[in-house]
Amino acid sequence: MSTIPIEISTEQLLRAVERLPADELDTFVAQVVALRTRRAHGRLGADETTLLLIINAARLEPAQQARFDALVAKRQAETITPAELQELIEVTDAIELRDAERLEALQELAQLRRTTVRALMDALGIRAPTYA
Repeated sequence: MSTIPIEISTEQLLRAVERLPADELDTFVAQVVALRTRRAHGRLGADETTLLLIINAARLEPAQQARFDALVAKRQAETITPAELQELIEVTDAIELRDAERLEALQELAQLRRTTVRALMDALGIRAPTYA
C-alpha cells in the first residue's frame, strides 16, 4: 500500500480513528502505544511489540459483547436455556483465557522493562477492572 503524506489536526485524526472497526482500532492503539514507548524508551524489540499487541487485543467484538451481555441478563433473570447457558460458559471461558494471556503478557513486559505490573499499567494507561 502506498501512502501520501498529509497534515491533519489531531481532532481530524481522532474522528477518523472513531470510524475504525474494532480489530483495526486495536491494531492502531497497539501501534500508538508502541510509538509512545519508543519515544520514551528508544526502539522497541520484537518481544515488546508482540507483548503490546497481546496486551492491547480487543476483549470481544461489539456483536459478541452484546450477545454476552444478553446472556448474562438472561442468567440473572433466570430465563436462560440450557443451550444459552452452555454458550455463556464457553464465551466466559474464552474471555478468561484471553484475560490470562493479557496478564501474562503484562508480567513479561514488566520484567523486560524492569518495572512492576502496576507501574507498567499506569504507563500504558490501563486501568484495573472494577467489580460491582
